[in-house]
Amino acid sequence: MPKIDLKKEFKEIYTASKKQPTMVQVPKLNYLMIDGEGDPNTAPAYQEAMETLFPVSFKVKFISKKEKSQDYVVMPLEGLWWVDNMKDFSIEDKSSWKWTAMIMQPYFITKTMIKQAMEEVEEKKNPAALSRMRFESLEEGLSAQIMHIGPYAEEGPTVAALHEFIEKEGHEFDGSIQGQKHHEIYLSDVRRAKPENLKTIIRQPVK
Repeated sequence: MPKIDLKKEFKEIYTASKKQPTMVQVPKLNYLMIDGEGDPNTAPAYQEAMETLFPVSFKVKFISKKEKSQDYVVMPLEGLWWVDNMKDFSIEDKSSWKWTAMIMQPYFITKTMIKQAMEEVEEKKNPAALSRMRFESLEEGLSAQIMHIGPYAEEGPTVAALHEFIEKEGHEFDGSIQGQKHHEIYLSDVRRAKPENLKTIIRQPVK
């Protein structure tokens, strides 16, 4: 049974240069999502989201493999980040952050499969954030992105370079709608990679 890797199928949006931001067109994609707020390093809600998103995503993969004979690589964790006034958005001060933690699901995954996976995970583990999970599409459209390599706490200069690139390209963003929120894709396994080697795609949809 061949294993699908959507990072390869959507290579343009799941790879990025660490030297130069680029513009990409992000299509409508389906995600498991959980919303929350507060510093992800200290907020219990964020840890609860992690303890829910991954078990359900792997359960969906198991169901797909068993019932559809379609195996695939579970996609990496992603996050949308914002504050009520994006002019006040600060990489350093995370206490006022609002966020959506999410994992992209293959196009052949259905609501029925998601429901089945959630029921099985609830029966076995019943994670705290399960009732807050939703299966939803997101279409960001035209976006700028760049690769950050290193600790998450040192993203500031990379984000600044991305915003400068957006302005030079004649685009703008305000974070007022979901599609324009600061977006991060965590390509590295934080449990195994050294902080200085962490790879994170930083994306900013524009208008």
